[in-house]
Amino acid sequence: MSRHPPVKWAQRSDELYITIELPDAQDVKLILEPEGKLYFSATAGPENIPYEFNFDLFDKVDVNNSESSVSKRNIIYLISKAESKCWDRLLKQGGKPPVFLKVDWDKWVDEDEEQEDDKPGPGADMDFGDFDFSNLNMDGGEGLEDVADDDDDDDESDIEDEVTGQASADNEPDSKGAVSSNPSVEPDAKK
Repeated sequence: MSRHPPVKWAQRSDELYITIELPDAQDVKLILEPEGKLYFSATAGPENIPYEFNFDLFDKVDVNNSESSVSKRNIIYLISKAESKCWDRLLKQGGKPPVFLKVDWDKWVDEDEEQEDDKPGPGADMDFGDFDFSNLNMDGGEGLEDVADDDDDDDESDIEDEVTGQASADNEPDSKGAVSSNPSVEPDAKK
């Protein structure tokens, strides 16, 4: 007797995402028919346990534009719908879906959110006419390369001078800001 693998699904108006969570699946068979019949079988685990399911999808699908991908962790099937419309459910039969079938909320997009994604972004309807953007010096810093090349030698010597100057200053005592720890010695004060 075969088992049912965990299956997740999500949809867009034009396609379905079916994810079959079956690590290390072997002998994978996926059969998709234009009427919306989806058959899956595979074996997995050290004992080669058989897994399978047979779905009657809600509507017709486009078999030629559908693709599958088998990896070590799961099998993903991207199924193109015959008509671009959101389905009420995945399966043709109504009622409660099988326990092993869940919605993939990570991939799910509602129909109204999908239409928002199709709208152009801010500024897409703005007309810039004959405005010449090349005068704005927006060339990605290409003109700065020449200046950077000229300053390379100077930058290294400046760093060396700073380090050398700091090292010699560390060796000389500084009497200007010295504070005595002896309370009997007071700094000169104006009287």
